Amino acid sequence: MGYMEKNMHYQERNRKYNEYLEQKIPKTREAGSLFSSFWVGGLICCLGQGINDLLLYAFPTLAEATAWGYTLIILIFLGSFLTAIGVYDRIGKYAGGGSIVPITGFSNSITSPALDFKAEGIIFGMCVKMFSIAGLVIVIGFVASTIVGLLYLIF
Repeated sequence: MGYMEKNMHYQERNRKYNEYLEQKIPKTREAGSLFSSFWVGGLICCLGQGINDLLLYAFPTLAEATAWGYTLIILIFLGSFLTAIGVYDRIGKYAGGGSIVPITGFSNSITSPALDFKAEGIIFGMCVKMFSIAGLVIVIGFVASTIVGLLYLIF
């Protein structure tokens, strides 16, 4: 089998595979998905703003930056808790990107693999798989912030 025959064989195989995928992949309703994503993402952001306002109201001497730090901690906890009880996956299926973009989605991306592999043990299951999805984001964020910090220190 020459090069041309192999190439034609691969092209035919790829065409058949793409046809198979188009049959199996569920069709999305764009307008409904966009609306769901928008309002759920907005609701999560409003929840964060509400938590921050409540913290500032309950603790009037609290600095605003500190209140935002506590707000992020609470939102991360809520995202992990809702993932652990199986609610966040249903929210994600309904809302799509609206549930992934806020910090609760990042929390879900760390908690979900850890829960999936808990049967393999704490070290080789949960701890190793915890950062399988979000690990790259954490590493890039750490490296970028280190570089920016060093540039700020030098200049």
